[in-house]
Amino acid sequence: MSEDKDSLIKAQNEVIGILFEVVKRLQTNIDLQDEGVQIIIKSKDDNDLDGNKKRLDEITNTRNENSEVISRLLKKLETE
Repeated sequence: MSEDKDSLIKAQNEVIGILFEVVKRLQTNIDLQDEGVQIIIKSKDDNDLDGNKKRLDEITNTRNENSEVISRLLKKLETE
């Protein structure tokens, strides 16, 4: 019975850790999206088009990476 409790606690901790990471990456994506929108709005009056494009590309790449990790983590929850 003690082993069952230990296994359950371990599984719960792993699920909590995965969910925490998912939420953290989702929040990062939301923050990056907000930053991207602000850059786009500001770029109408800004002459630093290359800098803005570079930052928007970085934001897109980071958001895509986060989305891939989130997808893998959620699939991991499905199998456990």
